[in-house]
Amino acid sequence: MPTNALIRTAVVATAVALSLAACSSGEPEAGSGTSPATGGGDDSLQQVLDSGTLTVGTEGTYRPFSFHEGGSGDLTGFDVEVARAVGEEMGVEVEFEETQWDAIFAGLEAGRFDVIANQVSITPEREESYTFSTPYTVSTGVIVVPEGETGITSFEDLAGKRTAQSLTSNWHTLAEESGATIEAVEGWAQAAALVQQGRVDATINDKLTFLDAQQEGGAEGLAIAVETEESSQSAFALPKGADALKERIDEALATLTEDGTLAEISEKYFGEDVTR
Repeated sequence: MPTNALIRTAVVATAVALSLAACSSGEPEAGSGTSPATGGGDDSLQQVLDSGTLTVGTEGTYRPFSFHEGGSGDLTGFDVEVARAVGEEMGVEVEFEETQWDAIFAGLEAGRFDVIANQVSITPEREESYTFSTPYTVSTGVIVVPEGETGITSFEDLAGKRTAQSLTSNWHTLAEESGATIEAVEGWAQAAALVQQGRVDATINDKLTFLDAQQEGGAEGLAIAVETEESSQSAFALPKGADALKERIDEALATLTEDGTLAEISEKYFGEDVTR
């Protein structure tokens, strides 16, 4: 398979993996929940406005997107703050229903919450079963190397190099197909340590993972050498046919983009704007 095609596959699939990282589950199956459009029109927005509350499904265990500070503090995170900002712009309260990933889509279909905010990546398969808002997170794949490394400027340069990769990651496939020798690791922390120690030349991962590590002090002496052209996008997931609510959320996101709120939230968690 050509390198560009591999990159595209890895970026899209790994965005899904990023949102599954806390629970390592497979793609959820669509249930038989009733669409908002069934039997008399789409009242998805009116229900939220009438109740005065936007109910949001999220894990609460997926740092830095949805988590409890210190393990027992208030719910916070990038997705949580974005959802709260959207609710404020819509003029409604936001309530969170913390749900394990394995049950989160079933909860949406059962009407337990109005939307999911949990770094849900947009994929063709999911679009068949759910409605998505405008994306509020955009990410790419990156090659991470020691600072000052100049010998890797493309994925082709990984040929003959050693990279640290999780064997179950799509980035492992990309590294292997790029000609790299793989050092197996369990996750980002181990991969970063091997690059920092000079035991491998590089690691391929999602850019959001690297930026989060930078913010938390786990990427000292490391730098991004190469970034994929293709990107993955994450958004609010809504029941299929909840177009009225989607449009109002999109309006809120557009306002929050224009006034800089989304960029401010993004920079707080990632050190740069990853919302577009």
